[in-house]
Amino acid sequence: MFRVLKQLSWFFKEQKKRYVIAISLLLVVSIFELTPALLIGRAVDAFQRGALSLSYASTLIVILLAVILISYGLSYIWMRQLFGGAFILERQLRSRFMKHLFQMDPSFYEKRKTGDLLARGTNDMKAISMTAGFGILTLIDSIMFMAIILIAMTWLIDWRLTLAAVAPLPIIAITVTILGNMIHTRFTKAQEAFGDLNDRVLESVAGMRVIRAFRSERKDEAQFENKSLDVYNRYIQVARIESFFDPIITVVVGLSYVIGLGYGAFLVFNQQLTLGQIVTFNIYLGMLIWPMFAIGELVNIMQRGSASYERVNETLSVSKSVSLPSNELVASLPVRLKDYSFSYPNSTVNQLQQIDLTVHKGTTIGIVGKTGSGKSTLVKQFLKYYPPGNEGLLFGNHSANDLSQEAIRQLVGYVPQDHVLLSKTVKENILIAANDTSNTHLHQVIHTAAFDQDLAFLPNGLDTLVGENGVSLSGGQKQRISIARALAKNPELLILDDSLSAVDAKTEARIVENIQRDRSNQTTIITSHRMSAVEHADEIIVLENGTIKERGTHETLLKQGGWYAEQVQNQTSQEKEAMS
Repeated sequence: MFRVLKQLSWFFKEQKKRYVIAISLLLVVSIFELTPALLIGRAVDAFQRGALSLSYASTLIVILLAVILISYGLSYIWMRQLFGGAFILERQLRSRFMKHLFQMDPSFYEKRKTGDLLARGTNDMKAISMTAGFGILTLIDSIMFMAIILIAMTWLIDWRLTLAAVAPLPIIAITVTILGNMIHTRFTKAQEAFGDLNDRVLESVAGMRVIRAFRSERKDEAQFENKSLDVYNRYIQVARIESFFDPIITVVVGLSYVIGLGYGAFLVFNQQLTLGQIVTFNIYLGMLIWPMFAIGELVNIMQRGSASYERVNETLSVSKSVSLPSNELVASLPVRLKDYSFSYPNSTVNQLQQIDLTVHKGTTIGIVGKTGSGKSTLVKQFLKYYPPGNEGLLFGNHSANDLSQEAIRQLVGYVPQDHVLLSKTVKENILIAANDTSNTHLHQVIHTAAFDQDLAFLPNGLDTLVGENGVSLSGGQKQRISIARALAKNPELLILDDSLSAVDAKTEARIVENIQRDRSNQTTIITSHRMSAVEHADEIIVLENGTIKERGTHETLLKQGGWYAEQVQNQTSQEKEAMS
């Protein structure tokens, strides 16, 4: 049950001073809480003897008020220290979690659902922080405070009466052992179900236009209802187990009261205890009620925290598939692939085979081929998304294996097929990696990406919010913002991965012409299904099943009469038919 505290030992060591102060003051306050009962017992005995004078009563009242005031002051301090530590833990874990997510490779996200990661970064974090705050409180109250009360009952009252009153307590220990493991298992499943529900919501919101277009609202609502019902049922299962604690503890407390009162009355009648002692004992017995209930809370919090920590730690323990060199080598052009082959992690089939390609500074490379021929796989090698296939990938004089991802990505500006925009303004999306860009350069890249004319139709120009993932923009507008974002970085190597597919032929020609003019001394790689997007390239390669089948300039490939020439002829014919 206390495994989660051991797992969090690194944090408790880091915040040692805070927790030493909190626990020490909590124990002092617990001892002070015994004073009122003791003073009441003294007053009862004095009253029974007829010795309760005004001065004696006044002294007891002053002591009682002093104890209360000191306890309140110390409680304020320990609460700030203890619960402040819980908030610090939650912040540190969440920051570590997000930093880890930023470092993970695409293969990590291919195996995990966004909704589940969201649940781990929110609900599970809260459950873990509870163990460092309220969990420590219930630990002290259920064990230390109970021990202090039992010691006081034994030392100040009578050990026989104390032993008889606590005889039913082993029932709680048995309950904790049995129900604790059941809570851990069921809470883990409940959190997993909550993660699935989150993922369902994210998918529905992201695909709302498609859902409405195909009139699938009711089907989607039914799926959501099923997920929601599953979450409800699993948390109900947790609640059912938790609900056993209070009745069992109430029975144990009742038995303790009956035994304490019965045996205590017997001792008073036999003059082995005073009336004041039995009053004090019964007050202490009443004070045991919260520690007994705190045991149930402790089990609940610790088991929830343990289950959540396992889920979070499972994510944090995943290491990058791409190595992290400790050197500070700088990536540079040219980029060379020599007899290069590559297969995705957990795949035995090569997606790229025996690729020989050199990308020189100031050149433009066009990559074309059928769908699934390996175009995107090839350009992703220049980003080191995955472990390089072999030693045949070089940036300048350095192997990709010896370069960090950061060093490589400093060199590259990448525009992917799927255009991801943040829920910010147009300007903020363009300048996401180039905050120090001047207004002149900003408007230059907007012009290069052929987005300048669109600004006039946006309600607030550059300050227009694009909505979740650019929901308020067309596909072509999102593509051009993505191109402008890559250009704002002014990269040595610009990669356009089929990034002109959503624009018309005229706009495509304008963008290509602008890039040729503005990046005449820099390097560009373009993958496309349209031959017109790459016909100006210094070299065009045609991929088929991950191998290079044709290569050369536009004119050379036309003379060869291969797949490229056929595509140019087909697409030219289609354009003429569309214009007629």
